[in-house]
Parts: sequence; structure tokens; C-alpha cells
Amino acid sequence: MKKTRLLLTFLVLILLTGCGSEGFDDSDEYGEIEFELDAHTYQTSVMLNEIEVVTWMYQIQWLDTREAIDALDETEYDMLVVEPGFNFIDEAYDTAYMISALKYKPDGEERILLAYIDIGQAEDYRSYWGEDWVAPTKKRPGSPDFLVTVDPDGWSGNYPVAYWDPEWLELWLAYGGLIEQIVAYGFDGVYLDWVEAYDDDAVREAAEEQGIDPERAMLTLIKGIHERGQTMKPGFLMVPQNAPYLLDTDPALYTSLIDAVAMEDTWYYGEGDAEWDDRKAGDLSGGERHSEGYSTEERIAQSKKYLELGIPVFTVDYCIDAENANEVYYSARENGFIPLVTRVSLSGITETPPY
Repeated sequence: MKKTRLLLTFLVLILLTGCGSEGFDDSDEYGEIEFELDAHTYQTSVMLNEIEVVTWMYQIQWLDTREAIDALDETEYDMLVVEPGFNFIDEAYDTAYMISALKYKPDGEERILLAYIDIGQAEDYRSYWGEDWVAPTKKRPGSPDFLVTVDPDGWSGNYPVAYWDPEWLELWLAYGGLIEQIVAYGFDGVYLDWVEAYDDDAVREAAEEQGIDPERAMLTLIKGIHERGQTMKPGFLMVPQNAPYLLDTDPALYTSLIDAVAMEDTWYYGEGDAEWDDRKAGDLSGGERHSEGYSTEERIAQSKKYLELGIPVFTVDYCIDAENANEVYYSARENGFIPLVTRVSLSGITETPPY
């Protein structure tokens, strides 16, 4: 379905049995009637830690003021994915205030609050980034050795890593590490970005050189995060983003480690580093992003494998045009997913309706 407005041609037959033909005008003609498909036609939800999630919001930039946090708090979303922000080198977020403000909706009902973390890339604006670290380029790796290459989607300051490297694992899983800090702040779980690092060409080449199975290594990292979180907080939630085909490596193991999955760009995407008001902040489709096994149809088919295994599917697409947004909300729910439409910078509260 390309648009939410479909032109339907239908036939009306009136069969009158035993009562003559009163009221029937045989001069009536078949007509074309235009219907507006309502994005509310299908409703999907999921229970996470006994909280029903129907709508959700995803913001990982510009939460450095209490005003921005309060604006997000005033919304009715059942689940929020936010940048915890405590480990920025400059202008760290007031994470304690964030938790206290966002954990409950305006009506007093509890929300699910997930911390966004990038487990497949190092980011040069994080407090873990050492002064002596050297960023990689497209042609050479960086230092430390686990810094492999540059972000393929154009996000500046982000560098895919050899995520199996002990030094990288230590950052996340050690006592006092990032997962422990996230739990201590009071988040309900984590939203894992760049799980797809295992599928990056440069990362796969590095893995091959070291005799590493990249898919298995990613599952090992996810398992480590799961175990660390559960040890500290039973019911700690795990929601990986993207990497739809990681499921096929070991469905039983993967589904035992995650509570839901999120998929970006099923219908529309935005360009890396685009600001909120940029014309390329959304509404893009086709091209390399939607080629081969990542067409909209293939993404939907793979996402449904998760549903069949009892794993809920969230979708996040990037649109500016309201008609495109309505298409996503309708189509996603029609397929059993829980959708969000926002803009690729993830720096504000979406202007599309939070159906």
C-alpha cells in the first residue's frame, strides 16, 4: 500500500427475494468512491513488565535542559527511549532528574523507560573516549585496535568497533561499567543500537583476520549485557534495534535474551547527520538502504519471524510528510508492529500524531 488513501471500486448487488423490486432502480451505475484509511484501524500493543505499551517515543538529542525533559514528560507515551547522557564528555545530561521526571506519565501511570546505548560503535563524545585515542578513517583502523572504521551512514564521531575485544567488553560489562551505571540510575532496561556491527564489511574483515565468528560474537555481547542487567535488576529489559537477520544465527538463544526488537527504516529513512528541519530528515525511500534483503517487503517478512516466535516488534520510520507518516502507522499496525514516526535526528518530539 503506497498511500493511505485508496481508490476502491466496488459492486453493490441488491437481491430482493419474495418482495418484488420496490425501491430498486435498475438505472443505478457502479461508482468509484474514495475512502480515507484510518491509521487507527489496527491497534497493536505489548505488555512489558506488566505495563501496556501502545505508543512510544524515541529522543536521544537535546535533552540537556530540564525544559526539554519536562516537555517529553508532558506527553502520554507509554514507553520512552532516551539517551541517558551521563557519560558525555561535555554537557552531560541531568540523568537523575530525567529518571524522576519521565518514569511516570501525567496521569500517574508508570512508563517503560529505556536507555539508548550504542554497543557496536565507539563515540568520540563519550567519557570513555581516551585522550590518546585516534579515530579510524575509511582506509585505516584507529587506536586502540578495536576502532575499526567510520560510520557508513554518515554519522560523524561514530566508529564501528571490534565489539569482541576485551577492552570494549570491559567498558560495558565490568563492575562499575556502563550497564551497572544504567541500572543504578533506575532505567528499566536498554535499547541496543548498532547490533548490526556484525554485518559491517570492515568489521567482518577484522573478525575474519582474528578468527572470530561475528554473529556469534555479537550474541555473546548481548548475552553478557542481559546477564549483567538481570543480576542487578530482575526484569531488566533488552530491546535491540535493527540487525533483523541476527535471529537466523540462533533463534532459540537470541529470543531468550531479548524482550522485543525495534526496526528502523522499514518504509522511510532519513540521511545521517540531518538536523530536525532538514529536508532529508525523513521521507526517503528506495536506493541502497532498501535494496536486496532490506526492501520494505523483506524487512516486513523478517520482522514477522520475530512475531511468530513471540517477540514484539517496534518500528521507527522517519517522515516529514503527514501522508507518509499515516501510511507507516497504518501499515505497521496492519502487520502487527508497534510504530513510531519521527525524524532522523531524534532531537525532538515528533510532529506526526502519536497514534
